[in-house]
Amino acid sequence: MAEEALSASHQEKGEPSEAPPEQIRKAVAGAAMGNCIEWYDFGVFGFMPAILGQVFFNASSTSEGALATFAVLAITFVVRPFGSFVFGPLGDKIGRQKVLALTIILMSGSTFVIGLLPSYATIGPAAAVLLILLRTIQGFSAGGEYGGAATFIAEYAPARRRGFWGSWLEFGTLVGFAMGAGFVTIFTVVLGDEAMREWGWRLPFLIAGPLGIIGLYLRNKLEDTPLFQEIEKKNQVEKSPLKALLKKHWTSILHLIGIVVMLNVADYIVITYLETYLKDVVGFSGHAPLLIILATIALMLVLIVPIGMLSDRIGRKPILIASCASFLVLPIPAFSLMGAAADDQNGWQLTLGVLMIAVPLVLILAVLAATLPAMFPTQERYGGFSIGYSVSTAAFGGTASYVIGSLVNSTGDTLWPAYYLMGSAAIAAIPILLLPETAGVSLRRIVSSRIIRRRKPETATPGGASELPAS
Repeated sequence: MAEEALSASHQEKGEPSEAPPEQIRKAVAGAAMGNCIEWYDFGVFGFMPAILGQVFFNASSTSEGALATFAVLAITFVVRPFGSFVFGPLGDKIGRQKVLALTIILMSGSTFVIGLLPSYATIGPAAAVLLILLRTIQGFSAGGEYGGAATFIAEYAPARRRGFWGSWLEFGTLVGFAMGAGFVTIFTVVLGDEAMREWGWRLPFLIAGPLGIIGLYLRNKLEDTPLFQEIEKKNQVEKSPLKALLKKHWTSILHLIGIVVMLNVADYIVITYLETYLKDVVGFSGHAPLLIILATIALMLVLIVPIGMLSDRIGRKPILIASCASFLVLPIPAFSLMGAAADDQNGWQLTLGVLMIAVPLVLILAVLAATLPAMFPTQERYGGFSIGYSVSTAAFGGTASYVIGSLVNSTGDTLWPAYYLMGSAAIAAIPILLLPETAGVSLRRIVSSRIIRRRKPETATPGGASELPAS
């Protein structure tokens, strides 16, 4: 079988030596910090949507305020693909490190400035306009962030440990979200709801400033990836990376979009919508939903790196298939259980329902940053990953909270999040099954999302390596 021929034990012969462990750790920390800041922003928005809706849109109720905030999130996701078309190919032309330094400045800076904005009560509708403008800048820069960060880590990591090192990128995602949600929770408990509406909402946004400075410092200390330096020295950098990408790898971009649909829907339901759903839709009172979600995220943090390590041993595909199968069968029982828990205000039932969708999510999160960079060759990796990921995120992730909230409000059916999750898993099933197993395979051998260059046998005569269809 083709996949057996590409097992983790078949390491590339005669390749350049690996980067020193200390250098790899610095690369992972610098890359993960930007993702942490991006999701810190989502944590802040996701855990006080009603307050922000009232502050910037003068919403008359908590549900109206939450819907207005989710609409802002959805609108600004529209610009994310535009950012990916700029920053992705730029990273393939001038290098990953330079572009990642720029994106972290734009992301953290725009989040910080939101904390300085005047409210609707002060300047009227102009407050909403300014908020949307800053969210647009944040979304545009985020279009080049995740793809670049994952590419950076994958190109530094040894092939046999790419799952382990890649899992730390999503560890940064969860830490960032937990920090954003955690600061909102702490300030709400300490200051009270009234003070949060008046001025306390600013504090979580302002914290993004120092976080950005730390992230920029880490990224400026890094050298570009060994793989990008190799193609630079060999004069193999594409003169027009975007043109080459769209000509040679548009099918790989579609392949990636199909896989990421499931991730994005699950990610944004669990992380940005679930707390609002539990409080405003099914009626679970108090701070219990927020605390249970934070505890669930803590559990995901414990699991994510061991799952990444496991993928280096058994492969990415078994874990992706397990995640997909779980999202096909568990969402209706999970959300039914959450609704029943709200009726009785039963925290244990609620916890079980949340875990039934959080555990499948952590499965795909753990292997994502190791899987997706291995769908494109080095010359077009940053651009291909960023464009595919951002298009999928804009179409299915950023809109998930708003679309699901609207469907629940218009139909009265509280199981719409479950239907949405199951539909996304059905879409992702085929591209996941078509994906070749790349655990242990050098990124230098990647041709496309379906083709891997065969390792030349030791007894082979000199000549070009053949290409092996990987499915």
